[in-house]
Amino acid sequence: MLVLVASVQFMVKPAEAAITCGDVDSDLFACVPYLTGKGGDDPPPQCCAGVVKLKNSAVSIADKQAACKCVQAAASRISGIDDAAASSLPAKCNVQIDFPISKDFNCAE
Repeated sequence: MLVLVASVQFMVKPAEAAITCGDVDSDLFACVPYLTGKGGDDPPPQCCAGVVKLKNSAVSIADKQAACKCVQAAASRISGIDDAAASSLPAKCNVQIDFPISKDFNCAE
């Protein structure tokens, strides 16, 4: 019985995010000009398609936390991101996501 319990414990893995930072970077790449003020007042259609893809990819809590951390990492690598443009991105794309596009948000919440 003890061997059975031990083997089951090894087979159960904690929830891992299926989404990667490469996925997030790819999804939001077209948004960079809008986020840095070099692409006009509205995000391009490719950007909004990426936001929708990101929303649809981040379904579990682990996915959402991973995506949030990836967004923060990407935002810290790109200079000149306008915080207002970043926070308004989901609304501009008519998408509701469960975490803000921000480098200052606590992703663990």
